[in-house]
Amino acid sequence: MARRKKVYEGKAKILYEGPEPGTLVQYFKDDATAFNAEKRATIDGKGVLNNRLSEYFMTGLNGIGVPTHFIRRINMREQLIRAVEIIPLEVVVRNVAAGSISKRLGIEEGTALPRPIVEFYYKDDALGDPLVSEEHIIAFGWATQQDLDDMISLALRVNDFLSGLMLGVNIKLVDFKIEIGRIWDGDFMRLIVADEISPDSCRLWDIDTGQKLDKDVFRRDLGDLADAYTEVAKRLGVMPNAPQGMTKPTLIN
Repeated sequence: MARRKKVYEGKAKILYEGPEPGTLVQYFKDDATAFNAEKRATIDGKGVLNNRLSEYFMTGLNGIGVPTHFIRRINMREQLIRAVEIIPLEVVVRNVAAGSISKRLGIEEGTALPRPIVEFYYKDDALGDPLVSEEHIIAFGWATQQDLDDMISLALRVNDFLSGLMLGVNIKLVDFKIEIGRIWDGDFMRLIVADEISPDSCRLWDIDTGQKLDKDVFRRDLGDLADAYTEVAKRLGVMPNAPQGMTKPTLIN
């Protein structure tokens, strides 16, 4: 498929015009970023892994009735998606304390939470994607109360699906982030899961060893990020072997 006009470029993906109205082509880059892009590198093959893994998760969600923007994979780095109006919030579901919640509340990393906790972060790189309350969201018009109820419901359904899937391959789903978009279905607006679901947007720990199999490997210099992502793909049966041509990370100054 020939690429169309570029619509948007983010840290890890590029969006192009799709072949039909209401569609986009999502291209997965090899770029890895952390700490609001203060740390950056190019990891050969990362985009291939994330494309295939996101396809796997989104297809599974569609199959159980959780609507997503995913239509089909085009090639090793691109997928066809529905164009949506992204709500400017990152929705985070936490099952185990790690990362910012441990720092913010002084909870030891690895502590199981009493129940899944849903948090909202305002999508603004310049502000560092700050944590916001439901009151902020409604007051500033980013979403309605009904939107928030639906977003929480979607996020918890995604959590149930991913938790079970990962448990089956001896991986603990510590937390994850999703984005949600609005689409029109006839005369009605509905919310669907958008962006991506991959080790870039999840914390994944081996149940037996606690080994990290997500972007914390890059954030904390714990080893080879491509190896970690490949291990997740292998366990899920998505890609039995690493993409051809993978090399060590190349740091970008």
